[in-house]
Formats: sequence, C-alpha cells, structure tokens
Amino acid sequence: MPKRSSPADTGNGPGADLRGIGRLSIDAITGVVDLVESVHATIVALPGPLGAPVRDPTRGISGLVYRSVRGIARFVGDGLDLALAQFAPLLDRIDSLPQRDGVAAALNGVLGDHLAATANPLAIRMRLRSDGKPLRLGRKTLAAAYPHATGKVLVMVHGLCMNDLQWRWNGHDHGAALARDAGWMPVYLHYNSGRHISSNGREFAARLERLLREWPVPVERLAIVGHSMGGLVARSACHAAARAGLRWPERLDSLIFLGTPHHGAPLERAGSWFDMLIGRSPYTAPFARLGKIRSAGIQDLRHGNLLDADWRKRKDEHARDGRRDARTPLPLPAQVRSYAVAVSTDKNGAAKDGGIDRLSGDGLVPVASALGHHPDPAFDLRIPKSRQWVGHGLHHLDLLGDPQVYERIRHWLE
Repeated sequence: MPKRSSPADTGNGPGADLRGIGRLSIDAITGVVDLVESVHATIVALPGPLGAPVRDPTRGISGLVYRSVRGIARFVGDGLDLALAQFAPLLDRIDSLPQRDGVAAALNGVLGDHLAATANPLAIRMRLRSDGKPLRLGRKTLAAAYPHATGKVLVMVHGLCMNDLQWRWNGHDHGAALARDAGWMPVYLHYNSGRHISSNGREFAARLERLLREWPVPVERLAIVGHSMGGLVARSACHAAARAGLRWPERLDSLIFLGTPHHGAPLERAGSWFDMLIGRSPYTAPFARLGKIRSAGIQDLRHGNLLDADWRKRKDEHARDGRRDARTPLPLPAQVRSYAVAVSTDKNGAAKDGGIDRLSGDGLVPVASALGHHPDPAFDLRIPKSRQWVGHGLHHLDLLGDPQVYERIRHWLE
C-alpha cells in the first residue's frame, strides 16, 4: 500500500479539497438550473419534434426566477468558499489518506478540463514525482532524491483517471522492478488526465527537458513507458518537443506502449453516438449537456487525438458527427525504438478469422488500436512484429502488474 501522503506531496490538503468540492457543488447547481431553464424555454416555444432547440433563456417572471436561483447559489458558494479559506490552513495540517489521490485522479479524468478552467483546488497540476512526492527539478534536489543515480532515466506515464501511485498494482511496480533488476531510475509523471492530450503533451515535453538538463549524472539513455492514455501523451510530447527544438528527444531511445488506444476506444465513440441521437429533438437536446460532461481528455480518446488541430477540427467542423476521424496522421519518431503491448480477454490465445486484430480487446482498448494497426497506411504506426506482444486472458489494468508484461518490458529495454 502507498504511504500516507502529506498536503505538500499532493499539492492540496483537506482544506483545499473541501473548497474544491464546495465550488464544484455550486457549479453543479447552476448547471442543473441552466438545464431546467432550457427545457422550460423549449416547451414554451413549442417547436416541431425535429426542429431547432430553443437557445434563448426564458423571459419575464420565469427568467427572473432562474436568474435569482443562480445568483443565490453563487452568493452562497462565495460565502462558503471564503469561510473554508479561513480554516484551510488548520485542516491542511491533517495527513491525507492514499485513497485521496485515487479519488482526485478519477475526478480529474472525468471533469479535469472544467476543474482547470475554473481554477478549482481539486485540479491536478502536472508534476514529475517519486514515491508520490513532487520532484524539485534542480541538480542538488534531484541528487538528493536519487542518491545512487545512473544515466538510465525511465519515465512512467499513467493513464486516464489514474495517478502515479497506481503503477503499483498487486504489489508490483514496473518502474521499481526495473530499478532493482536493470539499474533504471524511475520518474513518474502525475497529470490531470481530463485536459486535452495535446495540452498535457506540450507541458510534459517542457518538464522533461528540464529534468534531463538538471539530472545529476550524464544521461545515457531515456525511455518512456506509457499506460493507456499515457502512451498518447508521450507521443504528443515527442511531437511538441520536436517542434520546439528541445534536446531530450536526442536521448530518447525507447517508447513502450501498454494498452494505448492509438486509434481510439469504442466506449468513447459510443458516447458520441449518444450526443448525436439525443440532440436530434429540441425537447431532448438540452439533456445532451449531460453527455458532454465527459472531459476533453476522454473525448480525445474517441479517435486518439494527439494535436490541437485534431480536437479543433472535431469541435469546429464535425461536432454533429463524432464518428468521423478528423486527425492529422502522426508517425512515431523515426529514431526511437517503439514497442506495443496489447492484451485480450480471450483466454485461449487463438486469433479468430481475420487475424490477430479480430481478437477481443482488453475491455477498453481493441487489440488493433493498441498495436497501432490501421487500414489506412497513413495512420498505421508500422511497429515491427518483433516489437509487438499480445497477452491473453488479461484485462486493461492487468498491464500494470502482470509478470509476463514486465518480463517483456525488461527484455525490450535490455
């Protein structure tokens, strides 16, 4: 089990968490009021069954009532936030439980873009961490954190709704095991997985540049292991670093993807179907807001968006049809050895008619998507078969602790 973490370790303490929950509660109340008002306005206007939804707010006494409810909610929220701010320093002296990081990570995965946009204290700030504690990126502080540092740096990037502490799965941590068995120095990225993948990739690229510049010994090798969404963040970071002329990609020799949805995840595409269908009628269109609660990060998983242009195209041109893949093809870095692990819940390990891509996925990511296969050659990642591995009878989270997966990673990094 992870150690109890202090407020300084997580960036927030119990006091800040309470303030964040209070703000989020007020946001939820005003959001429900907006939804009810939109339905009310549509019913009053009596449009046709498939007509355009009414977007104007209600007027007269009804409009006054809705504005008053919103105003009172914000007034109460501001008062509550001010009161909690006075007690936050006292509450923050209390150690937070390890479960706090897990809950915060899940909340950020679902609502992280909203939390960041509203400066909510619950929003996770990107940091590089070790043992759940933020790393101060200075040469002396890194030397203190890694007293036996080697020139082999391994960066672990977690997936959606998760955090860096959850790399320890069933008592096993790939990073810690590679430190023990092969002398790698594991550094763990902790980030808000509800933000756009391209935004996280850009910030990750900048932090990695500083990490390698301040590393206490000369860096000989750099490897990145990304689980699920983490693999997409790593790919986006490589692109951002190349565009910015950063130096760390010159040191990067290995990218290992564990169950990464390179070409999207079916569950998010199902969510876009819900958005499209419920928006057909003006009477149900207001409820489409509920479907759009999914964070920007989750919506990026629809097709595996890596660039700002990918989600902007979807937002501007294809909002009515989330099925269309509007991405710009982005190949893997040519100078880097890339590896892909996919797992399937199919226990017998036999590929069905049509080959390995027909295997059932891991419950979240199809095998073809995890291996980077795509019928369009422009999108196919062309990872050599010798650098692919498929496990059987495993689920998505088993990638974090399965002995076969670890042995494959260790073998590749050797």
